[in-house]
Amino acid sequence: MFNERIHNFNAGPSAIPLAVLKKAQSEFLNFEGTGMSIMEMSHRSKEFEAVLARAINGVKSLLNIPDEYAILFLQGGASLQFSMVPMNLATPGKKIDLIQTGVWTQKAHKEAQKQAEVHIAASSEPDKFMRLPALNEIQISPDASYVHMCSNNTIYGTEFNEYPKPPAHIPLIADMSSNILSRPFDIQQFGLVFAGAQKNLGPSGVTLVIIKKELAERADKALPAMLQYRTYIAENSLYNTPPTFGIYMLALMVEHLIALGGLKAVEVRNIAKAKTLYDEIDRTGFFKCPVKKEDRSRMNVVYRIKGGDENLEKEFVQEAEAAGLAGLKGHRSAGGLRASIYNPVEQASIDALVKFMQDFERRKG
Repeated sequence: MFNERIHNFNAGPSAIPLAVLKKAQSEFLNFEGTGMSIMEMSHRSKEFEAVLARAINGVKSLLNIPDEYAILFLQGGASLQFSMVPMNLATPGKKIDLIQTGVWTQKAHKEAQKQAEVHIAASSEPDKFMRLPALNEIQISPDASYVHMCSNNTIYGTEFNEYPKPPAHIPLIADMSSNILSRPFDIQQFGLVFAGAQKNLGPSGVTLVIIKKELAERADKALPAMLQYRTYIAENSLYNTPPTFGIYMLALMVEHLIALGGLKAVEVRNIAKAKTLYDEIDRTGFFKCPVKKEDRSRMNVVYRIKGGDENLEKEFVQEAEAAGLAGLKGHRSAGGLRASIYNPVEQASIDALVKFMQDFERRKG
């Protein structure tokens, strides 16, 4: 057992900044003099409504979100959004366009097919998802209800640096679960963005949805109330009991990012971390990243040892865990190694991993 905190490279649930954990710890038993934990108080109380406002205002400030968008906190993770998006936004008689880049878009595809015909606008599946479709490869249907994409692929380690630009009447929908708030982007490029919290936003259990309000009116009013975005817009995410502790932690997380200098400063940190790790992977050929260089993710770094030597990779993971470097085993569907280096992962953790990699190569190379 470790007496100190380890270097956490888990893909999700993942690392949370120590400063945020300490703030939550200091308020855990008695939140702001109420004599209760945040988890014990009513979601209708003025104290919790103030926390909710902090979370909304923090997200709004970081992304410069205009008033025509609603910021919602839902449950069910990104997986529920794979169903809610087509339920609410699919237009009768029109196709849903989807950019196929990995497991999460495959799952979204499966759910979308239950609501409408799906057109694959582009796919990197023939390349085993080790690259992203170029923007000029994406063929958007002229009458699509919307275009669905995933901005960062946790399993395969790819990330879009530019986003497709559908015609103005076709909303772009993005699953940003694993790179939300890791870099600036223009929310007005999108009709709807969703993200599970457990990567860059805090603990699992709350899902951030940012939606252009007018799109919520597409939904059939016969749809169950809990599955309509308009329900949550009207009730400010308080239609039912929301995940109160998750929203509180998300408020602390966005305030932490603001204190760091906002998303431009956060992006500079993330570029430096990713460069340090990719430079080491590329240094000798002992380690190898299979992802096309221009599509490499800043958040999820995937790599192999000596062309995929599974025994060496197993040793690497075991020895890394013993050295206090956790979460480096690749996803079960892809194998290999993966370091998830979300916002909360510090440069010191990257440096510790690189030092371990160099030592492992000296001994096993």
